[in-house]
Amino acid sequence: MAAAAVVIAVLLFATMLCDTTRLVTPRWARRPLLALLRRRRAALEAEERWNTDLLLHGRIDGHSYQQRMSGLAHGQHLTRPRWRRRSSHDCY
Repeated sequence: MAAAAVVIAVLLFATMLCDTTRLVTPRWARRPLLALLRRRRAALEAEERWNTDLLLHGRIDGHSYQQRMSGLAHGQHLTRPRWRRRSSHDCY
């Protein structure tokens, strides 16, 4: 009986400590879980659109498209190339 009371007291103390810490920290440092999930889903959809665009414009073949989409389904993200501005050194 006494052991259960000690466990309950420790859990209540830990809860109070977590809540106090959360109240003291700045709001901008915390992101809600749903917002993080929405960002992840939006990133996956953007990468899927990117791969489809590459396929439709003939930049990759069907096999590469299947590999990329399979990798996306298994959580492997491909980094898309960053487009840079053209400079005077580029050949046209």
